[in-house]
Amino acid sequence: MHEKFIARQPIFDDKLKLFAYELLFRSSSENIFRPHKAASDTVIVDSTSLFGLQSLTGHAKAFVNLDVLALQRGTARLLPPDQVVIEILESITPSTEVVQLCAELCKDGYSLALDDYVGHPKWEPLIPLVKFLKVDFRACDPPARAAIANRHRAKIDARGAAMRLLAEKIETNDELLEARSLGYTFFQGFFFCKPSTLSAREIPSNKLNCLRLLHLVASPDFSYDAVEDLLKTDPALVYKLLRYLNSWLVAVRGEIHSIREAIALLGEKEFRRWISVLAVVAMASDKPHELIRTALTRAFFCEALAKTLAVSSPTPMQSSDLFLMGLLSVTDAILDRPIEQILASLPIAPAVREALCGTVNPHRDVYDILLAYERADWPALAAACARLAIDESAVPDCELKAREAASIC
Repeated sequence: MHEKFIARQPIFDDKLKLFAYELLFRSSSENIFRPHKAASDTVIVDSTSLFGLQSLTGHAKAFVNLDVLALQRGTARLLPPDQVVIEILESITPSTEVVQLCAELCKDGYSLALDDYVGHPKWEPLIPLVKFLKVDFRACDPPARAAIANRHRAKIDARGAAMRLLAEKIETNDELLEARSLGYTFFQGFFFCKPSTLSAREIPSNKLNCLRLLHLVASPDFSYDAVEDLLKTDPALVYKLLRYLNSWLVAVRGEIHSIREAIALLGEKEFRRWISVLAVVAMASDKPHELIRTALTRAFFCEALAKTLAVSSPTPMQSSDLFLMGLLSVTDAILDRPIEQILASLPIAPAVREALCGTVNPHRDVYDILLAYERADWPALAAACARLAIDESAVPDCELKAREAASIC
């Protein structure tokens, strides 16, 4: 049985709440890459059966790409219409047959999205059937983005619902602001992992406490008393710590009611890890929840990958360092300031700091594996795995474990 590589990319609504995930598949662990991002019938059915849509997307919808062959075979009907949106790829020719197949899907309750739209007139026959128009912000210049919005945002689809404009490949907050101002109401891309502004304004006191916590737990001279004293000044942090610890450990070790009890039960290494999680989650409380989920998933992913590295790679690394690297990778977006500035104040391992700031080293290779998987960049994933001499087939299992661990927190 082939390993299944499934990346998922979040789609947000106009309040920056998670609306859906686009699922991006690779059919096997071999270095064979499809020319576009559609999945074969077998991969879609096997993958959704193996993992389950709820496991992949939670309560969010799933956007699934289908090519013309999958449309002709009726693959979409193997998926529940209330949980999926069928994406029609830009590589498809909108022939009379394709338009008819799409009309039948709409009649049967499926929602359609037109992928990578750039305003080409060939798509006019399909436009009335589409609920989501996904506009490629990388392939359109600003006048084209505005022209598409002006032309389509008031349109009604075949079922009488307003067409939704979805801006995809949004990479910066400036692009997000532009898309919103033009009337786009759904957004896809990694803008939420980037700082919104870079300024010298003061860090709010509650976030400053979290930074101090990170400093204490990252220090080689770890002091329980110092951590406890800091937590005592912020009861909300104590509550969050106990809540996270209990959500993770209640089934195994019983409820934890105090900081000292947590220290005694967990030991120093685990306690440091959970304080780090607490600090990052608390700092990100005013950000989209997907940013917190990303930080936790990255941390658990890097930790899981460390175990693979310990077995198969000539360059084993400390799992605690890799966990912290994943966790800290979005602190620039959390604090809205450069990552170099944030990490300079933390006593973390130099290799972790250098990797997150862009220096090439084995830790950076781990980070590159993480980023490649998030973006479904399968060639980049293969290259990064080769640099660390690890088997690509271990990576999807690491991602699955990380996703499950992050969902508990």
